[in-house]
Amino acid sequence: MGRVECRAWHRLPLVTTDFDSASSGPLHPAAREAFAAALEQGYADPRRLHGPGRTARLLLENARAAVAEALDVRPDEVTFTPSGTHAVHQGLLGLVRGSRRGDVVVHSAVEHSAVRHAIDWGARSAPVGVMGDGRVYDGDLVNEAVAPEVGVVALQTANHEVGTVQPVGEFRLPNDIPLFTDACASMGRLPLPGGWAVAAGSAHKWGGPAGVGVLLVRKRARWRNPFPVDDRIDERTVGFENVPAILAAAASLQAVVAERDEVNARHRRLVDVVRRRVAAEVPDVEVVGDPEQRLPHLVTFSCLYVDGEALVSELDRRGFGIASGSACTASTLTPSHVLEAMGVLTHGNVRLSLQRDVTSAEVDAFCDVLPHVVGDIRARVGL
Repeated sequence: MGRVECRAWHRLPLVTTDFDSASSGPLHPAAREAFAAALEQGYADPRRLHGPGRTARLLLENARAAVAEALDVRPDEVTFTPSGTHAVHQGLLGLVRGSRRGDVVVHSAVEHSAVRHAIDWGARSAPVGVMGDGRVYDGDLVNEAVAPEVGVVALQTANHEVGTVQPVGEFRLPNDIPLFTDACASMGRLPLPGGWAVAAGSAHKWGGPAGVGVLLVRKRARWRNPFPVDDRIDERTVGFENVPAILAAAASLQAVVAERDEVNARHRRLVDVVRRRVAAEVPDVEVVGDPEQRLPHLVTFSCLYVDGEALVSELDRRGFGIASGSACTASTLTPSHVLEAMGVLTHGNVRLSLQRDVTSAEVDAFCDVLPHVVGDIRARVGL
């Protein structure tokens, strides 16, 4: 058989500036280096007793220890999953299955669709409303948690669409009600809050490879695997671990945590520029999300009389990659449930999330072109 060559990359469009890191980003240099090194030695099944298997096992445990240190948890509380979504499903439904009180999940109305789908599949829903900035109403979460048959409370660490950080560690829930937190949007970028029993993260959100999720289960959490078990030593593990990818994810997490104070401060300054210029230079625009208690790299705004998909397409033509509406539901062309729950403008919504090495010149260039793009789109429909 002759060599197979892939020529598809010749036809791929080039994006000058990618402002969609909340969806995914390029591999962190630390991840790229670790992945290349582990490919030669981490290919074997870490459950085998022969030499290559023992080597893979050592690499896997080194990755587990590195993640535990970066997140300030115990190594035996760390499990690697096939994705962040899988970690959310397994973590949340495992608490439901382990509950002695019931299968009702109290959750904010702005939880990620992965949380909502998990509840629809294996629990009962008790949503709690949010304020206009996306934060849960004070006291409502706790009041709902004491209701009969409530088994779990689910509250995200930060919102993936608008960036608002929730006060996860401030709620005083009943001792027998565990808290699940979806930390996929914030893990690595922000320290984990306190008070949770189970947390979930996703490596490609912090510069690791796709296909690696992190499930954190506290040692004393009442958690039971909600899915068919595998023959792995850890009951939470499903299937054959991708050891090179996991090692790369751990290396990038360590690097991101080490540099996050500098990167976060730089991102926050740049996002402040976007928030200020968009509000001042684009008519009929609403910048949404908490202006202070937020992810440092993310900003979302809605433009009246503008279709969000058209705005994404026009900015892409000019070399800027951004997201429209809900990152996970934009393809359905339905309004974002997050924005609807916040009571803000859902039409013409776009999200910028800065990559690690973004420059102020790139941000300024985006802000320069945005008013013209919005004006052109409105002019086409006679506005």
